[in-house]
Amino acid sequence: MTMFRLSLLSLAMLAAGASSQGLAQQQESEPTTTEEQVEIIQVRGFAQSLFRSLDSKRFGDVVSETISADDLGALPDVSIADALTRLPGISAVRTGGQAAEINIRGMSGGFVFSTLNGREQVSTSGKRNIEFDQYPSELINSAAVYKSPKASLIEGGVAGTVELQTASVLSNQQQHTFTANLRGMFNDRANEVPDGEEMGHRFSLSYQGKYLDDTLGVALGYARLYQPSVATQFIGLAYNVSRDLNNDSTPEYISEGFEIQHLGGEETRNGYLGSLEWQPHDAFSLKGDVFISKFDKEAFARGFRVKFEGATANVSNPVYNGSSVIGGNIGRTRNGFTRVEVVNDDNRDYDEVHSYGVKADWDINDRVNLVFDVSHSRASSDFRNGLLWSLVAEDATVANPVLDTNVSINYLLNGLNLPAVGLSQADAFSDVNRLMVSKYGIYPFVNSDEVNAARLDLSFDLELPLVRSLEMGVRYSARRYSNDRSVFEYGSDGAFLTSQPPLRLTNDMVKVVNFKGDFSAYPSYLAIDLDKALSAWFPQGVPQPVQSWGAGNPDVINGNPNSNVNTPWSVLESGRVYEDVLASYMMLNLDTELFGLPLTGNVGVRRVTTDQSATNLSDVGGDPLRGAQNIADQAGLINTRYAFDIVGEKYTKHLPSLNLNLALTDEWQLRFASAKVMSRAPINRLASVTSFNISDTGEITGNSSNSPFLRPFEANQYDVSLEYYFGSGALAFALFYKDIQSFIQDDVLPEFDFKAAGFPVPDFIIPDIESGVPVATRNGSLFTAVNNSNGGYIRGAEIAWTQVFKDLPGIWSGLGAQLSYSYTESEVSLINSLGGEPFETTFEGLSKNVVNATLFWEYEGIDTRINARYRSPFVSSQVGINEQITNFDSELVLDFQFGYQFNDNLKMLFQVNNLTDEPTKSYFGQQAMTGTLQYFGRQYFLGAVYSF
Repeated sequence: MTMFRLSLLSLAMLAAGASSQGLAQQQESEPTTTEEQVEIIQVRGFAQSLFRSLDSKRFGDVVSETISADDLGALPDVSIADALTRLPGISAVRTGGQAAEINIRGMSGGFVFSTLNGREQVSTSGKRNIEFDQYPSELINSAAVYKSPKASLIEGGVAGTVELQTASVLSNQQQHTFTANLRGMFNDRANEVPDGEEMGHRFSLSYQGKYLDDTLGVALGYARLYQPSVATQFIGLAYNVSRDLNNDSTPEYISEGFEIQHLGGEETRNGYLGSLEWQPHDAFSLKGDVFISKFDKEAFARGFRVKFEGATANVSNPVYNGSSVIGGNIGRTRNGFTRVEVVNDDNRDYDEVHSYGVKADWDINDRVNLVFDVSHSRASSDFRNGLLWSLVAEDATVANPVLDTNVSINYLLNGLNLPAVGLSQADAFSDVNRLMVSKYGIYPFVNSDEVNAARLDLSFDLELPLVRSLEMGVRYSARRYSNDRSVFEYGSDGAFLTSQPPLRLTNDMVKVVNFKGDFSAYPSYLAIDLDKALSAWFPQGVPQPVQSWGAGNPDVINGNPNSNVNTPWSVLESGRVYEDVLASYMMLNLDTELFGLPLTGNVGVRRVTTDQSATNLSDVGGDPLRGAQNIADQAGLINTRYAFDIVGEKYTKHLPSLNLNLALTDEWQLRFASAKVMSRAPINRLASVTSFNISDTGEITGNSSNSPFLRPFEANQYDVSLEYYFGSGALAFALFYKDIQSFIQDDVLPEFDFKAAGFPVPDFIIPDIESGVPVATRNGSLFTAVNNSNGGYIRGAEIAWTQVFKDLPGIWSGLGAQLSYSYTESEVSLINSLGGEPFETTFEGLSKNVVNATLFWEYEGIDTRINARYRSPFVSSQVGINEQITNFDSELVLDFQFGYQFNDNLKMLFQVNNLTDEPTKSYFGQQAMTGTLQYFGRQYFLGAVYSF
């Protein structure tokens, strides 16, 4: 039976910790045997945190990567997302210049499952994956990424599971600790964005204390972030129109248009942490945790939105990339709507995450342990997309202004560089006597997501020749998700309406805005004071958005025949999802020998039963025999077309797993892991809007945009890693293979059992009223989102190296490096037609090459490091008019940090994030078809940390 031994890395870490002096004194007073004499490396700061992380990896029972508390405490991380991207095989998708979604081993955030203190976390995104920028790194004690699962882990991470941990107070070495952190912030591109904020700050306080003879622990934390959000961007829109421009009977593809904009605003995040831990004796502990994060974002988008309306536009002198138009002259025709909108959009996003939990840990006797945990996690997101669009009039000063239809757009895309653009109305965009506000719209997205869970875990120490212990447990969770849409619209974005006339602007409402820097060649425009413009347009007060069928909807019985408002989507896209999960597991922890070498690990199986359903509005054409009901909206309008019901299904999955760790020598170890894994569909894709029809022959057919019948994404995965741990660092090499079983796609399900699924279908219909002869109904096809069965593989290799160069002379002995490289490939290809002609793309989130490198140096109070994160091209989503899946170019992001420790209590920090001002660049299949070109600027931080 093998016994646990501290590694050289552990001893190095301990030697550098708070107890190093006591350990040295003990060594002086107590002689050691030859076997116990090991080399102790004096390390502190960042090096100490690396050694702690390596120890967690070395002694873990699964393939994992870890970030230690010390690493997070020194930052330069605005959120936990930035910290996670320093780990091997992990990359980030930047939103607004900062990491928000992480990708693991070539798989996007939707396949990443996340927990906080072992408890499932819900998201403000409306999907499964949490938004990591919601979690302040100052309040997280450690973070681990499990690349291979074990039966005791909550299911859900095909790519991996991220485990965030807050502090365990009673494990703290000191009796009381207090830390205060204050940093000022500056963005060097803010001066290019009119009304953009340049300055921001970060502030945090934390306290940990032990009381009542170390039986009661209290932890409190607060972290505040206020930062400017600025960017200047070009966004090319999808190719949504095909026309035969050359009269050769083959279609050419025309883009929807493009946007050139200033983005500005501010982001404020307040995070709160509380923990109370009570351990009256060694055999029992009770711990309660509270984590709250509130992230408010207020932003504006100003500039141009160019709409080609290519189906009716006059297209001359086209420039092609293949069959897609990337340049030429676009003109407005008599019956067309080609236009340039001056946009002054106002977006507000208020997000909250709450996590609460209580855990009891009881050693029933020397061999039996019981853990009981109850938790609640909820998230809410209130995103308001406010749009203010302006068009050019021939003369805005007259009583009845007329739209200027002399619109001509000359443009030529320039790949991953800014395009050449010429606009015939350019002079009018900054002329208060020509530009008029034509439309105002508010489009809220309100999401809520919560999960209540309880779990019971039992472990039994067996100490058998092969099996060290047995673990088993059960977990029940109830998740509830809701999405609510609403709308208010006034005016038109393509014309001047008589019934809702445009607003004439006055000088006190506007100011002329110029593009600067790389964008200085583009025309000036009028930035509009939203409050003043709306007060003039709606003197009785601005109407608020509602969830409404629209008074002009033909299926509304109490509508207004003179109304042109028809917004059924606001009702149809609102709904509820219900998900109840019962999971149980059994796992054997192994401790034996193989060919005389120590072998540890675990083998187990997890059984998961999921009962999922969603509210559903079925389009039954107003037929009461098929369940049509009177359904009222928030405005009191009653629609008779739809039937309301709740539909869904129940399924069970078995997930076996195996993890083995063979100690080849004291320094070398070999790991092998195999498991079946699953990730459920994004929670918003389980929502249901279904129409079904019954033909005169009784055949039932249906259509659903999403589906509560989606099964999980499944894969069989295998991992092999060889790890070498030496006195000043470690080297690890890993291979991984994921055999993907299915994907979500739109498909046709033949002979679908509508009645069993909960749809309100009758047994008989009477197609001919005069004859009165009934016809039995029968199942036909349902077009919906489904799990296909094609699958494919994702495979790759990783290598990671960490070392402190302790043998270098003098001041260079504090030099160290951390380097990792990950290669990933896949046979899975997806079809994307947003660039015109359909083309193949890689799996979303997959970069073939991911490199992470950190060079650090620590000496006599100086602590400095530079980090580089590179990822090769990948596929992800950009937000234009709608969410668009595009190809993103490779990116290299550099961060720098310098710190100086004045004494045991005070440390000064200087940081630069995005040192080279790396932009985000994307394209539709080929670089010639430009997607996003977004520039964010550098972020500078200067401040201090005080602790005692």
